[in-house]
Amino acid sequence: MDLTQRTAGKPTERGRSWLLPALGYAVSIACLVWVYRGFDWEGELPKLRATNWYWVLLAVCADICVYICQGWRWATLLSPLTLVSPWKTTQAIYIGLFANEILPLRSGEIIRCYLQRRWTGLPLSVVFSSAIIERLLDGVWLILGFWCVSRFLELPNWLENIGSALLAVLLIGGALVAASVLYRRHAHEMVASSRWGRTLQAVIDGVYVMGQSRSFLYAWLLSFAYLALQVLPIYFLMRGYGLALSPWAAAVILIVLRTGTILPNAPGNMGTFQALAIAGLSLFGLSRAEATGFATFLFLVVTVPLLLAGFVALMATRMRLTEIHREAHDTFSSH
Repeated sequence: MDLTQRTAGKPTERGRSWLLPALGYAVSIACLVWVYRGFDWEGELPKLRATNWYWVLLAVCADICVYICQGWRWATLLSPLTLVSPWKTTQAIYIGLFANEILPLRSGEIIRCYLQRRWTGLPLSVVFSSAIIERLLDGVWLILGFWCVSRFLELPNWLENIGSALLAVLLIGGALVAASVLYRRHAHEMVASSRWGRTLQAVIDGVYVMGQSRSFLYAWLLSFAYLALQVLPIYFLMRGYGLALSPWAAAVILIVLRTGTILPNAPGNMGTFQALAIAGLSLFGLSRAEATGFATFLFLVVTVPLLLAGFVALMATRMRLTEIHREAHDTFSSH
């Protein structure tokens, strides 16, 4: 390939690299305009001042427990391969969450896997496969949550359609993982000649080892705790804000938020988070103004402590986020 051909391809690649972030920002801005157009800030601010901050403190503590549980689960998944401190996995998770609040397209997922690989010495593909297993476990419990909530509440058709789509994706992903584990040798033969064959082989081996271990059952149970704990901050903030809604309502809002933010978008899910929270609250007869006020309150309370904890976790590494992001990108690109 000559110099002309190489330079001709760079603008195209650069343009593609900016396409998804630009789309995410566009969606975020559109959601923010829809959420706050005509919103009466002066009318809702007194409700914020009247908030019971005891419930807010409980919500923050519960939110911290969510990510400690996730770190514990991640360490449990990796335990058949190497001993990992749950505190180190939690630190990596918080740094990843901090990155998600600043960088687009949920770059923190790549960053936390890179940090875990750097600290443990495990192959990047193995660490990445553990993150895939995490998402599959989350999907299973989310589908079960859909089913449980639908037994007690009548959900709108659009939410049931999202649940059906999530179930289809989960079944396909689960089937592929199960097939790669059960027929590992054949899976190796199928991918051996492909460009990504070596990486896929490492992923298959990692999934096989983690899936065959007793720790996988513990990780499965911790995944339930991880999802259930996420209901508590929403419910506690409802109580503090003065909304007379049940824990089931908090569970519905959580499901709407989790399914609606599966696809990466703008940093911190800004805009889409508020829009999805309003959509969930509207199912329980809240006025648009009241739903917007609580959605804003919820976003701030779950985001600010996350940023603070993520910043502290990042400072403990004595590295800059830009440095970690660049090294993580280069490491993934080389694989």
